[in-house]
Amino acid sequence: MAKSSITKAILPVAGFGTRFLPATKSQPKEMLPIVDKPVVQYIVEELVASGIEDIIFVTGRGKRSIEDHFDTSYELESSLAEKQKHEILKQVQDISNLARFTFVRQKSAKGDGDAINQASHLVGKDESVLVVFGDCIYDSKSPNSKQLIKAYEKYNAPIIGLAEVSMDEVSKFGVIDGKQIDKTLWKIKSFVEKPKKEVAPSNLAVPGKYVLTPEVFKRLDKLKEWKSGEQRLADVFDSMLQDNKPIYGCILDGEWLDTGDKFNFVKATIHLGLKHPEIGEKLRAYLKSLDLK
Repeated sequence: MAKSSITKAILPVAGFGTRFLPATKSQPKEMLPIVDKPVVQYIVEELVASGIEDIIFVTGRGKRSIEDHFDTSYELESSLAEKQKHEILKQVQDISNLARFTFVRQKSAKGDGDAINQASHLVGKDESVLVVFGDCIYDSKSPNSKQLIKAYEKYNAPIIGLAEVSMDEVSKFGVIDGKQIDKTLWKIKSFVEKPKKEVAPSNLAVPGKYVLTPEVFKRLDKLKEWKSGEQRLADVFDSMLQDNKPIYGCILDGEWLDTGDKFNFVKATIHLGLKHPEIGEKLRAYLKSLDLK
């Protein structure tokens, strides 16, 4: 397999997870389990399957368990070996070997652009990177990050992952306006944050997965005016579009399992639980047995 043109990814995971309180009072929302793996592990595994070798976590206070999860656990591994639980031992050992992991801190919540910029010193001046936010899981036949990377290799410009949502849901998301190039690719003209469905330019939402180019990082450093007072990635994209810099959108293949709120988290758990080899059939039978009148 040919080496990917993008081998680094940034995962901003510094948020407080207030939608999941009190569960997130003492643990990161990214470490909440879906069946038997934390949300963040699903994301990391998909990145690795897409050719990513280096993963940079942008963390904050209270996120130490993420670092521990992707580290070697000598005591646990020793215990599993002694008990001859070889299958689960291999699963545990494989986690720390998925990629090279680096952790940097965002000291205070100043926006998603600031979070990404905390990792800029670990990115080469001429290097583009994949950025995925900590609640962006996809269930797809093939790793959908590869689709973003493929689009980047064609256009050598920022690529924004897109997901089709119902018009009744557009007011929950940032959506794009643009020109369709083919079945999955769009050239973006503008972004609209949480529009009413009556005025939404499309039903293409931005779920939180991007390829960012060196130009984006330069503007994160230099941009003086931020619309909300926070350093937002959307403001950088707007400034690029105003300067006629091309930005493309790519509709991601597979099913978007948004784990950013309680209802969708439960949906994702059921969806992936039904596919789990250990509990899938039992869960299916249980759901069929429910009287949902």
